Amino acid sequence: MEVQKKFCWKITIQPNILVLQTFGFWPKDYEAFKLNFYAVRTIILVIIFFPVALLTQATNLFFVLDDLIALTGTIYMLLIEILCAFKIYYLSKHMSIVKTLMRMLNDDLFQPRDVNQVALVQPNLDLWKTTYIVFMIMALGGNLFWAAFPLLDKANEENRLPSLAWYPYNTNVSPFYEITYTHQVLTYTYICFTHINIDTFIAALNTYIYSQFDILCDNLRKLHFGDNVKANLVKCIKHHWLILRFAEKTNRFFESIIMIQFLISVIIMGVTLFQITIVVPFSTEFLFLISYGVAIVTQIFMYCWFGNEVQVKSNNVSFAIYESKWPDFSKKIQKHIWFFMTRSQTPLRMSALNVFYLSLESFMAILKTSWSYFALLQQVNS
Repeated sequence: MEVQKKFCWKITIQPNILVLQTFGFWPKDYEAFKLNFYAVRTIILVIIFFPVALLTQATNLFFVLDDLIALTGTIYMLLIEILCAFKIYYLSKHMSIVKTLMRMLNDDLFQPRDVNQVALVQPNLDLWKTTYIVFMIMALGGNLFWAAFPLLDKANEENRLPSLAWYPYNTNVSPFYEITYTHQVLTYTYICFTHINIDTFIAALNTYIYSQFDILCDNLRKLHFGDNVKANLVKCIKHHWLILRFAEKTNRFFESIIMIQFLISVIIMGVTLFQITIVVPFSTEFLFLISYGVAIVTQIFMYCWFGNEVQVKSNNVSFAIYESKWPDFSKKIQKHIWFFMTRSQTPLRMSALNVFYLSLESFMAILKTSWSYFALLQQVNS
């Protein structure tokens, strides 16, 4: 049964794109960034939130160098802001590549041939959608705990801000306390949801890649369908080449983001674990740190899981060829199949500058390294 209308791959990530567009990181249609009203709006939003947060928290480090608890309490928030700044930079820098990827999704070779193939890839898209919703809920919960704990966990009468930072004015008096508090909450909300939507967008690109491998494998198993086996094989070869080209552009877009993400997340997770051990158990700040730590682990796991699926599904291509009725084909077709099978035996691996690969092994390595940082901080503190 043929698909009656063109399958829209991008409809699944429309909420993701809408948030990025609202926050200033998604120019309309297939345009890259250029000097217009939208770009000016984006620059204003970034200036409002990032410089003040980065400068005040970085300055605060010099006043707490001899206090490990205050130092780590400042560092883990500062690092997440620096990481977000890097993500925004690389997304903006590679926006032309991103928009090219969006255009490539419209290629006829990427279209499911029938409703069975739509049903084949729909669980992949549903998994991404579920991941996006869960991640957003976790981030919203963590953000609420973070914004509320200074008000709910007051240990003294001094007005406390959610983030440790140095300001050139007295933040304990009104209205400076309320203004600074509001700015910190809005800044962290902006940064938090920017993180989530860039991360999940990258996960969506990996989802598209391994979904295409599912379609390709199904087409290879059905090479004998139709009158012209050679034409079907040529179409599969072109499809495979297009998937690899899509994956190469995707990897070029996010490889630097992943590299920085992995390096900084190792430190953030270690510091967060340390902070959890020194705050009052089951306080609002404790709940924030728990939700924050779970969100960071989920963030890394999401990268590694969807990247690992690309490797697993790409490895199925050569097996799918073998499952076709190749013994019934002519010798010439069998030679073409053998050549294609040889070329497709190496699985596709998404990487961070060819240093780290997006795999479950990398995820476990990151967790182990983070635990080592936590153990070191515990030892120094004791």
